[in-house]
Amino acid sequence: MRRLLFSLLMFCALPAWADSHDQLYKIAGWPEQRAHFNDALSAAQQRYQGSLPPAVFQALVNNSNQRFAAQAVDQRAEAQLRKNLADPKPALTFFQSPLGKKIVAAELLATRRDQLAKNAHGLPKMEASDSRMLIIGHLAQALPAREAGAEVSLAIAGVAADSLSSMIPGLLGAGQAQGMLNGQRQRLMDQIGSDLNNTLLYVYRDLSDNELEEFATFAESAEGQAYYQAALAAIRAGLAVGQSSSSLAQ
Repeated sequence: MRRLLFSLLMFCALPAWADSHDQLYKIAGWPEQRAHFNDALSAAQQRYQGSLPPAVFQALVNNSNQRFAAQAVDQRAEAQLRKNLADPKPALTFFQSPLGKKIVAAELLATRRDQLAKNAHGLPKMEASDSRMLIIGHLAQALPAREAGAEVSLAIAGVAADSLSSMIPGLLGAGQAQGMLNGQRQRLMDQIGSDLNNTLLYVYRDLSDNELEEFATFAESAEGQAYYQAALAAIRAGLAVGQSSSSLAQ
């Protein structure tokens, strides 16, 4: 009985022990987004299965499982968030608020497996007032959505190239691979940017104009920009875009 009581007390005390960076990582939905990414990765693997030789496909699966293991992704991402965000408290306060929780819920819904499948052929065209479009324009400038979306796409596509290179060493030189990566990144950012306003209108469709404006105000603030730039660095580190499996294993 005493062991049980002690365990319960330990459990209740854990939130107090967690530091602000760790709390922010969790309350902003990062572990759930990582799980959603792995769902998208599994769907991509299934698409590759029919077009790749069995040995190459198995190398891709093994490479993916190693590269995107949940604990490894979380450790890399949270380490970069900690490194690049000197003061996490303003962002933590925002995301702990009712509005912040509503924003995280909207983002998690948008990246769920069933929602991605539902919108596989494009998002519906959203109608909005001029004032709401103005707010969305500010939000589109403040959020690193283009960059983050490109990193996610490159991570999924890049694992196939890395798997092939691991089977045929020297297939792509480091400089050639990096040049291809940079070209794809810019192309993806341009594609995402061309429909970004409509995407944000869809993702945050349940926010009122006042809530959307409050969100944009935070995103444009010095504290918001500090968080989102650190978040972008965390995404890049977590997904390890451009890093070979051999370098990650070291």
